[in-house]
Parts: sequence; structure tokens; C-alpha cells
Amino acid sequence: MARPDSKEQASEDLERPLANGYLPVPGDALIPDRSAEQRKGPQAGCLVLNGDPLDSSGAAPKALGGPQTSLALEEETQARLLPSGPDEGTPGDEDAPVPRVALSMRRFAVLLIFSLYSLVNAFQWIQYSIISNVFEGFYTVSSLHIAWLSMVYMLAYVPLIFPATWLLDTKGLRLTALLGSGLNALGAWVKCGSVGQHLFWVTMLGQCLCSVAQVFILGLPSRIASVWFGPKEVSTACATAVLGNQLGTAVGFLLPPVLVPNTKNSTDLACSISTMFYGTAAISTLLFILTAIAFKEKPPHPPSQAQAALQRSPPEDYSYKKSIKNLFKNIPFVLLLISYGIMTGSFYSVSTLLNQMILAYYEGEEVNAGRIGLVLVVAGMVGSILCGLWLDYTKTYKQTTLLVYILSFVGMVVFTFTLDLGYLIIVFITGGILGFFMTGYLPLGFEFAVEITYPESEGTSSGLLNAAAQIFGILFTLAQEKLISTYSGPLEGNIFLCVWIFVGIILTALIKSDLRRHNINMGITSDIKAVPVESPTDKEPKTVMLSKQSESAI
Repeated sequence: MARPDSKEQASEDLERPLANGYLPVPGDALIPDRSAEQRKGPQAGCLVLNGDPLDSSGAAPKALGGPQTSLALEEETQARLLPSGPDEGTPGDEDAPVPRVALSMRRFAVLLIFSLYSLVNAFQWIQYSIISNVFEGFYTVSSLHIAWLSMVYMLAYVPLIFPATWLLDTKGLRLTALLGSGLNALGAWVKCGSVGQHLFWVTMLGQCLCSVAQVFILGLPSRIASVWFGPKEVSTACATAVLGNQLGTAVGFLLPPVLVPNTKNSTDLACSISTMFYGTAAISTLLFILTAIAFKEKPPHPPSQAQAALQRSPPEDYSYKKSIKNLFKNIPFVLLLISYGIMTGSFYSVSTLLNQMILAYYEGEEVNAGRIGLVLVVAGMVGSILCGLWLDYTKTYKQTTLLVYILSFVGMVVFTFTLDLGYLIIVFITGGILGFFMTGYLPLGFEFAVEITYPESEGTSSGLLNAAAQIFGILFTLAQEKLISTYSGPLEGNIFLCVWIFVGIILTALIKSDLRRHNINMGITSDIKAVPVESPTDKEPKTVMLSKQSESAI
């Protein structure tokens, strides 16, 4: 900031950001003044505002109207904010420099590489289920065995989510990304050795490795978006990262029926399966190399005020165990956790059993079953991007989430009762409507969770959401598969999902919308701290970041 020409101009221009509890940075941006947290005030447990303590009686500091003349206030304001010589300045400021907020061009490369290896991982999840009848014949196993090749993704996630999110929070984004990409490539190469009718256990082993890789992938979209992207693009970035996973599911619906046609000739079938496996392994390896080259921990400068505040928090203030406790004490997050699990678990179940649903009414239509799955996911990709853009523009997180949930319920009901009409074109249309809203909901849940749980780690909140999705996905898939086998059709299983989605609507409506991250970025929050919230029983002195609203209360 340039030095004003007069003392009066300096006071008028600089007193405003100081009084609001923020420091000026180049470009008229404001960041919270949390440098006071690094200093020790004259009294333990006192509140600190812009470096001035409030005494135990609650009296305002001199800078807020104590017995100090306006001239003295003016001089103090200039002394704090104007450039000083090498021997001048407020003690402690050299240890807590004001971070510069800026966007890095590398963020697009990071987002692209993550989206691509997430795509391949999702492709490997669904590549068996969409041609389940082909793999049943090749490996001479039951439909339940093939279903478990999909459900193992869900099963592995639940016990591994806590160590995976701990690793993300303590060791960082780059190591987590390398593990996800590397295990994905390793699992793909193991599958290359399973092209034999007696080698089902080998393909299951490869799928287990890919399912472990998924644990280090699914929780990253909101973390990448928050760490690398600015406030006006964070929701779109998260939606784009989720889009990669959805696109992988779409490719998984489309390519396997084309690459592995149903044939009685076991030699030709083995050759087709081998082509698919080796192609997947080669692409996975290339993406692992690109991840190692281009993926960085974080940009040189924080992209938002919320990230600047978090990065200025002392590392010792963070506790993974306390963060988990905070999340489960957060009632709105718990409601979102259950409702997200219901919606995403329903999508997983429909995706896993789509081949069985279609073939129950349209025999020999394996290719069209894959195409219907493709339409379902591509429509969802469009929905994700549109929802992300809408959130960045309006910040109406709860309203958008609730509306999409209701429309997903309507889409599921329509899909359920038009599936047996005998017209595949209708199934394509209703599947597209269902996918637009059901898979379009996925990034909404991530971003809504980050907003209502800030400043807790995005990786932890997203990881818990995905864990709930996997649990519900396993339960729903097993229940639906049982209902399809019992009633020789998908009607009862789909009605079962409709009932659960309706329950999810009620839970979503009960969520209290508290946009903490947005309030920090806009500078309108009154009591949100830039470190994880401590429990009421903690006896440690606390430093509170106050803004204009709390100053008025003082």
C-alpha cells in the first residue's frame, strides 16, 4: 500500500481495515490479523484484537475508544500500518508475515492430472459389473462373486478411511496423490495376470489394490479445490474433480461391452479381456509418472483468505483426533453425512446392478445397458458442472442441495416405474434424468460439508462422507441384489431405494446452513476461528479473531 500524502488521509484510508479486524494487503484484499496469536498478552486467557488485549473486565482497548486522544490513535494507526525502518515495527511481526493471496497457473495441471487418474480408478470399479454375465461365464462364478468385484471398493473404504485422512492431514496432498495413483497402476498390472478361467482370485487381488487406491482418491476433490482455487472458482473446481470420477464410470459403462463382446469362444474372450487390462495398466502408469512430476503440495501463495488464515495457524494447534470429534459433534454435518450416504449409496447400487436391471426386461442388450449407464453418468457430469457454477455464483448451498435431492427422488420414481414398459428409448431418457440429479449431487455434498465444518480439514469431512456412501452402497447393493433374485425383477429393489431417498430429503431439510468458509472469505464472520474449535471443557487460553460485528458488541 502506498504512503498517503497527509496524516489525515492516512488515518481515513487505513483506520477502516484496522477497525474491522483485518490487515491490508496489496490489491485492497483483507486478511484476518492473526499475528497476535503468536504474541503473549499481558494476561493469560485474554481476548486479543489487532494485537491489543482486552482486560479481564471486558474493557475495550485504547484503539477502540479508551482514554486515548484521536491524535494518538491516528499516530498509532500510522505506526502499525505504514512502512517502517529495519529497526522499527511491532514486536513479533517478523515472525508472522502477512501472506500474499494469489492464484497459481499450476492449479489447472493439478486438477487435470487428478481428474484423469480418478477417471481410471472409477473405470476399474465398474468394468466388471457392466458385463457381469460375460465375466460369470469366463471365470465360472456366480453373479454375487462379480458383484463383490464392485463392492470391494466400498468395503475397503470403510476401515481405511481414518488412516487415509490422517495421512492426508499430516503428510500432505502430494504423498496422498502419489499413493492413490501408484496403487491404481499396481492393481491394473496385477489384473493383467488374471486372464485365465481359474484365476478369479488374481483379478480379485488386483481389484482390492485398486479399491485401496480409491481411498486416497475420493476425499481429494474438496481439498484440491480449497488449497489451489480461489473463492469464485472453488465449487466449480470441486465439481470438475468429481467429474473425473464420474467420467471414469461413464467410460466403464461404455467401453467394456465394446472391448469384451459376449462370445462362447474362450480364447477370443481371453484375448479381449487381456486387451482391456493391458490398456488400462499402461494408461495408469503414465498418469502415475505425471503425478510424480507435476503434483505439488500447495501453491506458492494461498488462493483465498480462508486458506491464508489456516496456513497462518501454528501446526501444533491441529489435532486429527480433535477434528474427528468436532465433526461428530456438528449436528448439521451428521445430518449431511447420513443424507449423503443414502444418495450416493443409491447411485452405487444402481450402477453396480444396472446390467441385471436392464437384462431382466431386455434380454441380450448388454451393449445398450452400457450405453444407458453412459447416459446416466454423462448427464450427471453436466449436472455436477452446472451445480458447481451455480454454487460459485449464488452460494445457496442448502437450497441447491435440497432441490437436487428432491429432483433425484422424482427421477428415481420415474425410472422405477418406466423400466418395464418395453421401450429402451424411454429407459435412456429416464436414466439420463436420474443421472443428471443423482450424480450431480455428489460435489454439492462435498462443498456443503466444507462450508459447515470450516476450519476442519476438507479431506477429513469428505472422507467421512465417502465412508458413509460406501456403507450405504454395500447395504443397498446386497439388499437390491437379494430383492432382484427373490422377485425375478428390479421393481421391488428400486422401490426400496425410493423410500430411502425420501428419508434423505427429510434429513437434508433439517440441516442448518452455516457458511463458515464463505463468511471468512467475505470478512463478515463474527466468531469463527482459523484453528480447529476446542471443546468447552478445554482449559487452555483461547485467542479469538474478531471482526466488525464483535467490535460493535464490545
